[in-house]
Amino acid sequence: MKWSAIEQLGERSLILLDRMNDFSEEDPLYAFALDELLCRSTGRGGPAVCHVWRHPRAFIMGLRDSRLPGAGAARNLLETAGWATAVRNSGGAAVPLDTGVVNLSLILPKSNAMDFHFHNNFEQMYELIRLALQGSGKSVDKGEITGAYCPGDFDLSIGGYKFCGIAQRRQAQAIVVQAFIVAEGSGAERARLVRSFYNQAAAGADPELYPLVVENSMASLEELAGLGSEAAHVFADAVKQVIADAKRSAGITAETSLILPSAEQIREMTETLHNRYAI
Repeated sequence: MKWSAIEQLGERSLILLDRMNDFSEEDPLYAFALDELLCRSTGRGGPAVCHVWRHPRAFIMGLRDSRLPGAGAARNLLETAGWATAVRNSGGAAVPLDTGVVNLSLILPKSNAMDFHFHNNFEQMYELIRLALQGSGKSVDKGEITGAYCPGDFDLSIGGYKFCGIAQRRQAQAIVVQAFIVAEGSGAERARLVRSFYNQAAAGADPELYPLVVENSMASLEELAGLGSEAAHVFADAVKQVIADAKRSAGITAETSLILPSAEQIREMTETLHNRYAI
């Protein structure tokens, strides 16, 4: 039997790790370190996980961004303005995070160690987000949006405006598919921030090495889908409902327990990521 993308998530008895309102960790790489460790656990036979989280004020760069000639100076300006900064270990380019941005991580086992076909995992994330927004009556499109920040083939958009980007982190036995969803506030303001970063970081660089961001390429779900000023929570609740429905459809009734890494393990991994991907 061939399962649809979302039915596969239900069949895997996906566990929800809800950290939407957990702002106790100031380090923006904490969530990425947690994903890294959970991915190792999933690869060893542990459960698949959907990690939902937010960070109050962080500017996350991609590895390619960190190599731009003015990246250090641009980072210093951001930190002076009160933004925590970091370089992530997954693909993609720069994204700003705040309480109006919902982050989803799907942590899934590979079907085999030589599985290099990541599109199915991206499709699962797309389907999860599309179904979560089904009640808005808006159609969610996928495909790169010219001028958007963190551009890619799996940009998700409504009416031509990007609200979501998707990246991945692959390990030997498992994969993390990470999505940022701009839920509340102004997409254009965030685009202006990212453009100002590249104006500083990419001065003198080959234009092929960084995205040319324009402010009218991005919008939030509050602006696009009529989810209101609490769009982040409305969207996150809809994601949880889609996961619950998928598990129910797959006949999964018992909850699998999730054993989280220790605080010391996460701290060590956070430090490792900072050292490995430093500017």
